[in-house]
Amino acid sequence: MPPKKKKGRVKMVVMILERAPTSLRGELTRWMVEPHTGVFVAELSAMVRDKLWERVCDKAKGGACILIYSSDKEQGYVMRMWGQAARTIVDFDGLSLIQVP
Repeated sequence: MPPKKKKGRVKMVVMILERAPTSLRGELTRWMVEPHTGVFVAELSAMVRDKLWERVCDKAKGGACILIYSSDKEQGYVMRMWGQAARTIVDFDGLSLIQVP
């Protein structure tokens, strides 16, 4: 039998930080696992995810942030970016694609 979905929870949240202060990375490790420098993964409620995203954007200090989380949309996930990231998100007929300069 497949596991039951937890009500009100997001399946997966990934945050990627570029040029972010070490203190911000340390703060995120309270909520998320950092399997690689600047890459954070967790299962969070939508409220916690959004509050952390606000905090990350406020404290990035010239860095860049990418948020990816599970969704019921066509692709199965949503991507958000803040700051001057090395790559950009482009909407192509409703699909979010990554553009490499």
